[in-house]
Amino acid sequence: MEPSSFCSSMFILILLISGFMYAGVVNSIGINYGQIANNLPSPDAVVPLAKSIGITRIKLYDADPKVLKAFANSGVEFTVCVGNEYLAKIQDPGKALDWVKSNVQTFMPATKITCIFVGNEVLTFNDTTMTGNLLPAMQSVHTALVTLGLDKQVTVTTAHSLSILETSFPPSAGAFRRDLKNCISPILDFHAKTGSPFLINAYPYFAYKSSPKQVPLDYVLFQPNAGSLDPATNLHYDNMLFAQIDAVYAALGSLGYKKLPVHISETGWPSKGDQDEAGATPENAKKYNGNLLKLICQNKGTPLRPSSDLNIYVFALFNENMKPGPSSERNFGLLKPDGTPAYSLGFALNSSSSGNGNSNSNSSSGSGQGGINPITIGSSPPGSSSNGYLSISSAPSTVSSTSLFLLIIFTLYFLTFSLLRG
Repeated sequence: MEPSSFCSSMFILILLISGFMYAGVVNSIGINYGQIANNLPSPDAVVPLAKSIGITRIKLYDADPKVLKAFANSGVEFTVCVGNEYLAKIQDPGKALDWVKSNVQTFMPATKITCIFVGNEVLTFNDTTMTGNLLPAMQSVHTALVTLGLDKQVTVTTAHSLSILETSFPPSAGAFRRDLKNCISPILDFHAKTGSPFLINAYPYFAYKSSPKQVPLDYVLFQPNAGSLDPATNLHYDNMLFAQIDAVYAALGSLGYKKLPVHISETGWPSKGDQDEAGATPENAKKYNGNLLKLICQNKGTPLRPSSDLNIYVFALFNENMKPGPSSERNFGLLKPDGTPAYSLGFALNSSSSGNGNSNSNSSSGSGQGGINPITIGSSPPGSSSNGYLSISSAPSTVSSTSLFLLIIFTLYFLTFSLLRG
């Protein structure tokens, strides 16, 4: 083999290896783990259940010590919450420091806490006192992290309802409510300075529920449809969620914050609702969440940000039987409290983690507790095996690092041998 041929072969090899590695890696997806229920499995039992469906990121609505202890050494990333009711107290730097020590530092590094969101949808409660407390509380929590040397590992943010937007269609016209701009701008400045993401809760379901005759169902369920064209950007949108995300990007850009990352802290679809709740069915929930997960696994960004990762937390892990409000509020879960699927997603999720993968002696065994067993949502055809590509998280590549390493070594050996013979 001539040196030039060897170089060409090596170049092809590099391309093949790069493609091989890329094909095996998909974006991770998070899950919201709410606990407004009296029939959920214990946190120890949730560990193998979560790992069995490939979850790698969990968002809590508190900093439940039982959950954080149960997931120690699991590798799962956690976002914890300072509830709205604590904002007034957490403004105090001393109390913020105490909170971070007790609810974050004490569990690290065994439990991988990467984010704290301070308050949930505060700005749309139209409570001036709570709104005034929000940014000072965020700043105090961040200062506490700096004091403890954790600010490089843990970010501080807050979650917003999509109703902070005054306009969202077309996406390029996205703009924040005028009455909120004075309080949003300082928060955006905080994000820019600390490097934390902007969180938004986006639910196409609610748009459909309020106007089922005007909003095409296929458009909100990621099904084939004509879509819509944004006349200002000439970008085509074939689903509402991406249009909502790009409207947020446009609103941020209009205030001078084009580079802020946007994460979807909640989105989902209920599998059951009251008679007046249009679209709340198992079939539609399957289409929405199933198609969403497929898009994420394709590393597909939005039309405005095609190369940006889709950082999305699905709502929710379990149905929660004590949530107030209409029936839909209690039926957003992918799973029933007994660990069985609330509905099939139409494809197999990663079920390779039959054990809990947790070195904490207090954690449950691979079979779980209370009859909770690792499950697969959906099923593979008889005789086939799921390669994990459509797992609920990105987990790790379907190709192990050992296999890839052996492939590289073997190929290099073959090419070197050929060169020496030539």
